[in-house]
Amino acid sequence: MQKLLPIFFIPLFFLCINTAFAQLKKDSTVKKMGVVKKEKVFDSTGKEIKTFNPRTATLRSAIIPGWGQIYNKKYWKLPLVYGALGVTAGVFFYNVKTYRLLRLAYLYKTDKDSNNDHLIDPQFKKLDANSIKLYRNSFRQSVDYSVLFFIIFWGLNVVDATVDAQLKAFDVNDNLSLKLSPGYSPMANTTGFSLVMDIHTKVFKGAK
Repeated sequence: MQKLLPIFFIPLFFLCINTAFAQLKKDSTVKKMGVVKKEKVFDSTGKEIKTFNPRTATLRSAIIPGWGQIYNKKYWKLPLVYGALGVTAGVFFYNVKTYRLLRLAYLYKTDKDSNNDHLIDPQFKKLDANSIKLYRNSFRQSVDYSVLFFIIFWGLNVVDATVDAQLKAFDVNDNLSLKLSPGYSPMANTTGFSLVMDIHTKVFKGAK
């Protein structure tokens, strides 16, 4: 099962990237044909607000991590995106390197030829074959997990850019309010207080 994990993740990753490129090319072609019409968004005061296309944010983040955040003008998120992916990538390469050293160490420990013992990495020379095998299997599993977490963080980067672009359609100005209001429940035949949130939504108008 452990050996199948990277084989499964890598084609899935490239399939997502290929789909994103294909969709981006399609959107670019449609835009050149003049088919796409951009809607204008206004707040409760009638002022036009700049919005962002969630699809564009999604595609850009799927192709290059952080590109969607740049499109949304959320530059402060870039260190978080590259920090998460960078650390995960660093852990992956460390695990791969250590796994290879342990694999060779195990081969040299079990080949019944003491002349090859000097080829074992110094940090593993004092370990017996059984211990080396356990460490090797552990690092092999860690390689799979680091690949999994890298893909998860890449996916979260895409989700964040998409949601961020979607939230541009919501009004989060000072008109939002939360208050207690008296109310009556016909089903329970009781009176009491309700917590009411007053939301001033944005007004969408079609493109001109």
